[in-house]
Amino acid sequence: MATKTKYKTVIGLEVHAQLKTATKLFCKCSTKFGAKPNENTCPVCMGYPGVLPVLNEQAVEFAIKAGLALDCEIDPNCKFDRKQYFYPDLPKGYQISQFDKPICTGGKLTIFNDKVVNLERIHMEEDAGKLVHASEDAADRLHGSDYSLVDLNRAGTPLIEIVSKPDMSSAEEAVAYVKELRKILMAIGVCDGNMQEGSLRCDINISLNLEGEPLGTRAEIKNVNSFRSIARAIEYEYKRQSKLLDAGEKVVQETRLFEENSGKTFSMRSKEDSHDYRYFPEPDLVPLAIEESLINELRENQPELPSQKRNRYVSEFVIPEEAAGIIADDEGLAEIFEKAVAEGVSSTKLANWITGSISAYLNTKEISIKETKLSADSFAEMVKLIEEGTISDNIAKNSIIEELLEKGGSAKAIVERDDLAQITDPAQIEAIVQEVIDANQKQVEQFRSGNQKIKGFFVGQVMKATAGKASPQLINESISKLLK
Repeated sequence: MATKTKYKTVIGLEVHAQLKTATKLFCKCSTKFGAKPNENTCPVCMGYPGVLPVLNEQAVEFAIKAGLALDCEIDPNCKFDRKQYFYPDLPKGYQISQFDKPICTGGKLTIFNDKVVNLERIHMEEDAGKLVHASEDAADRLHGSDYSLVDLNRAGTPLIEIVSKPDMSSAEEAVAYVKELRKILMAIGVCDGNMQEGSLRCDINISLNLEGEPLGTRAEIKNVNSFRSIARAIEYEYKRQSKLLDAGEKVVQETRLFEENSGKTFSMRSKEDSHDYRYFPEPDLVPLAIEESLINELRENQPELPSQKRNRYVSEFVIPEEAAGIIADDEGLAEIFEKAVAEGVSSTKLANWITGSISAYLNTKEISIKETKLSADSFAEMVKLIEEGTISDNIAKNSIIEELLEKGGSAKAIVERDDLAQITDPAQIEAIVQEVIDANQKQVEQFRSGNQKIKGFFVGQVMKATAGKASPQLINESISKLLK
C-alpha cells in the first residue's frame, strides 16, 4: 500500500489482549491454553442461572499497568456493564464488559519514531468461548464447514480491548502498531503475546474516502491474529471497497471475516452500533474504587518499555538503532547482552554477534534464545578470546558459537579441547606463507603482473594449511612482505 492510491485509507484497530492471569476474570477456572474442550469451565463461566461473578484483582492491576505504559488516564471509579448479544459461544447471552466508564482513557503509541497513533480507550471484558467449525474436508474453518462445536474453555478469560483512533492510513502502519503494542504488553508482563493461541488478536476498522471528503462507511474485520493476515486483510479490503466506490456503489457497514487460505474477507453480519447491544450497568458487580496508592505503586514499579530500552542501548552502549531494536525487543537477547556487557566486553562486538551469527541460527532453527544453552558468561568469554587475539572471528563462527548455543559450556574449554588457539607467531606464519608462495609460482606471476585480487588466493591457502588458526592480520602482512 506504499504506492500512490486514489482513495485515502482510514484505519482504526481494536486489539484484544488476553491478560496473563492464572484464572479467569470472574471465577477460579484456569486460563491455561491447550486443555481438552470444556475442561476449564464451571457454572460461573458457563452462565448457569443464579451464579455470581467475583472480580479477579490481578486482572485489574494488569489493565492499569497497560494503561500506564500507553500514557492513558486511569479512572479509579470505572464500572462494568452488560453487553447483550446472541451468539452460540456466549453462554450467558451477554458479555460483561465496560461501556461509558472504562478503566483507561486516552493514551498514545509511537511507531516509525515519529508517527503517533492516539488511543480512544482501554477497557476490560471477559472473552467469549470458541466455535470450532468442522467438515469432512477441512477442520476449523467457517466457510465450507458442515457443523460447529462449542468450546467454553476460553469463556470468561480476562481481556483488555485497546481501541485506537482512526489514525493509521496503511497496512504497514497497522502492522507496525500491533507489533509495537505486542512488545509493550509482553515487556510489562501482562500478556504473553502468543497470536497463534489467540492471546492477541485484533479487529480492523477500515474505510475509504477521497481527499477532502467526509470519512467513508467503515467495515470491521474480526479476529485477525497474525501480522501477515492484518496486512493481507487491509490490502484486500482496500481493493474491495475501492472497486465498489469506482462503480458508484455504496460500502455497507458490516462485520466481515478474513479467510486465510483465499486471502479474502467475507460478510459475517451487519455491523451493530452501541445502542444495539443494550448496555446497562452490571448489577452483580459494584463500581470499582481503585486506590490512588495502588496506581502510584504500579507506576513506580513499571519495567523499562521497549522504546526506552532501544534508546538507552543506542546512547549508553553506542550501537546502531537497528541492532538496538533487535536486542531490546527480545527479553532473552537483552538479558544476555546486558550481562555480557557487564563482563567488560565490547558492546559493539556483542551486538554484531547477536545480530549476525546468533540471529541467523535462531531464525534457521525457528527458536528463541531462551530455548538454547547459550549463557551470558560463555558468550562474553568467547568474545573476550577474540578481543585478546586467542581466536579469530572465523574460528568462533565456524567452531565455537554453534556448540555454545546447542550444548552450552565454556568457550575457553572448547578452544583448549580442539586446539583452536590462533597462531600468532610471526616467524611461524611467515614460514607457512613462504611455502605457499613457493608452491604457487603461477599465481605469484599473476600478482606481480598487477592482479591484486590473487592475494585472496594466498590467504585462503594459508588458512587451509593452518586449519583457519593463523592470524589474518599476520597472514596479510607476511604475504605483502614476501610477494614484493
